[in-house]
Amino acid sequence: MRRREFTIALSGASALAFGASAQPARVRLIGLLVSHREGDQEAADRIAALREGLQKLGWIEGRNIRIEMRYGAGNVETMRAHAENLVRLKPDLLFAAATSSLAALSRATSGIPIVFAQVTDPVGAGYVGSLARPGGNITGFTQHEFSVGSKWVELLKELAPRTEHIALIYDPQNPATGGYRSVIKDGAQAFRIRLSEHAVRDAAEIERAVDHIATESNSGFIVLPGPAPTASRDLVIALARRYRLPAVYAFRYWVTAGGLASYGIDNIDLYRQAASYADRILKGERPGDLPIQNATKFEFVINLKTAKALGLSPPNSLLARSDEVIE
Repeated sequence: MRRREFTIALSGASALAFGASAQPARVRLIGLLVSHREGDQEAADRIAALREGLQKLGWIEGRNIRIEMRYGAGNVETMRAHAENLVRLKPDLLFAAATSSLAALSRATSGIPIVFAQVTDPVGAGYVGSLARPGGNITGFTQHEFSVGSKWVELLKELAPRTEHIALIYDPQNPATGGYRSVIKDGAQAFRIRLSEHAVRDAAEIERAVDHIATESNSGFIVLPGPAPTASRDLVIALARRYRLPAVYAFRYWVTAGGLASYGIDNIDLYRQAASYADRILKGERPGDLPIQNATKFEFVINLKTAKALGLSPPNSLLARSDEVIE
């Protein structure tokens, strides 16, 4: 080959190589289903933590990933419709924010990889085969075990020692509800406290339930995780304040909003961690090969201002055990 022909050929090959390397990376699509309503600050904090985790691993929106978000607003049927809509988009990955979201997404597809955060007992609920080897298309990060229910009973009794009746407010649409209820029943019996249960699906049922709880003296209540109470948490907190009822919640964000006390996982940290599984799946690993991770970071939070408004004086020993006291 002549020198000039060789130079032209080499230049052409270099141009092809440059053109190939200059091609933009394929933008991956992530479908995200949240049980909260759009505009909810807690939902925004969770999504921000997930985005932060993804960004640290090199996944930048507008460059190599796109996130399609859907909000369930505490309504199970809405979440099912959104799940089907997300599946029709044929995303590379689906992300389930909490148990009710996973229930909807797992029903909508068995083929698209799903990563979840904040799900209770995924094995018992039938979402995965085992913690060590989930199998199928689902993996993720769990929240507290059902045994935390006994801690909620104990905490309520410590905050309000005169409590003789504990009411349990729960969303029957949450698949994890049964496990919590069983543990809390045992805890109430251990403390010789009468327990009543109130299933709620919307704000009207929540208001009727708390109105009824307030008719009994020395009452308090525990709110279980679930889309309906979460969507109406400002109402729940306002009713507790109106009737001067001590109440315990599962997550810190209830207490920063004015609730009395919470004990549970640091769920924002959990979403940040869950980004690591999204990264590994987008890079080619199979969800069924990634073991389920359990939450390890818990927090106990008390709102001292709310305690005083309810006429309660938490003992110093309890305050000393808290991770945060809001004043």
